[in-house]
Amino acid sequence: MRKIKFLTFAVVITFMLSSCATVKSPLIGMIYTDVKSPVTATSNANSSKVGTSSATAILGLFASGDASIDAAMKNSGITKIHHVDEHATSFLGIFSTYQVFVYGE
Repeated sequence: MRKIKFLTFAVVITFMLSSCATVKSPLIGMIYTDVKSPVTATSNANSSKVGTSSATAILGLFASGDASIDAAMKNSGITKIHHVDEHATSFLGIFSTYQVFVYGE
């Protein structure tokens, strides 16, 4: 009985530490992640518009969305990119989101 409890505990811990729904981020927390970071920058001077796009994952089993730079540009009518940022959030590897922010004109 003791071996079964230990084995069950080991399996549960392994599952919890596997981060099922990981998200792209420069830093990842096991319990909670909320990180904003830069992606790229150009020499264009103006950034009067902001476009966003996002994708979501649940348990690493279901994922949907278009978090591309192209989608963010189309959402706001940007033709010239000034810079691109990203925002990643994750809670216990259960629910994760990834957002792209495109600044430009």
